[in-house]
Amino acid sequence: MAENISLRAQLGQAPWFEEILAHSAELKRVLDTVEQVATTDATVLITGETGTGKELIARAIHRRSPRARGPLVKVNCAAIPSTLLASELFGHERGAFSGAVERRKGRFEQAHGGTLFLDEIGELPQEMQVLLLRVLQEREFERLGGTHTLQVDVRRVAATNRDLAEDVRSGRFRSDLYYRLNVFPVHVPPLREHAEDIPPLVAHFAEKYGERFGRKISRAERKTMDVLQAHRWPGNVRELENTVERAVILSRNGVLSVDAEMLPAVRRETVAQDPAEAQERQALETALSASRGKISGENGAAKKVGMPASTLEFRIKKLGIDKLRYRRR
Repeated sequence: MAENISLRAQLGQAPWFEEILAHSAELKRVLDTVEQVATTDATVLITGETGTGKELIARAIHRRSPRARGPLVKVNCAAIPSTLLASELFGHERGAFSGAVERRKGRFEQAHGGTLFLDEIGELPQEMQVLLLRVLQEREFERLGGTHTLQVDVRRVAATNRDLAEDVRSGRFRSDLYYRLNVFPVHVPPLREHAEDIPPLVAHFAEKYGERFGRKISRAERKTMDVLQAHRWPGNVRELENTVERAVILSRNGVLSVDAEMLPAVRRETVAQDPAEAQERQALETALSASRGKISGENGAAKKVGMPASTLEFRIKKLGIDKLRYRRR
């Protein structure tokens, strides 16, 4: 059907980097940076909104590094109670505290010869920030309840969805620890800034959940892809994956369909909170009104806003602007 899009074709056109699917220039630039820093032993701080794939970036750094044969050990700093964090990171000796019936290696020891991934580092309590700083500076520590100093060979990769620079200014995060972690920053852009990656991502998730649920999904309605590319995705790739999973469950005859009503409340709320996008929308709608909906050509809206016609078409779709209403005027 002409109004449907072949998901197999979308997936076939998408280049892969480790487990990351990247078609857009924005994400390719990030992955080029990752490839460069991976071969070094530099400490990396990965930033980005929730659901952008920061853990995948950390895995890619490890797998492309000289430490790839060593362990990749993850610590979710937000998921471990603050009272247990020191034990999790540095280990403990038998009898160090009630319930410590045997010696236990911490994550730093477990990651010896490999990479330690400190996820959600922005949630680290102040007292743990001090202890972590000492380990990063001196590269040595003691297990809880122990007196023997241990040294480990570990590469550090940290990730956060917080603005750590702002947390430093507010006193919530130690500046000395921030500078120790922020040796090589890698920022993962939100999905709304590289919407070109949505079609191949949709194809990938449709194939993944189609196999899981025994439903072969071969095509997506064109209006479905328009809806997905126009959405703001505050939950980013993770939210997109959940949406496609639901759509696969509800699919019929191998065609993926997503109704715009599944996402409107989040989208309206997010747009209202973004003054820059509201300003851009106003500028594009003014240009469309002046050109009576015409995009390209001498009197087209693209020339009025100073961007290529293809880029303007993409921005119009992304912002959910109905260009046809300007032609009807």
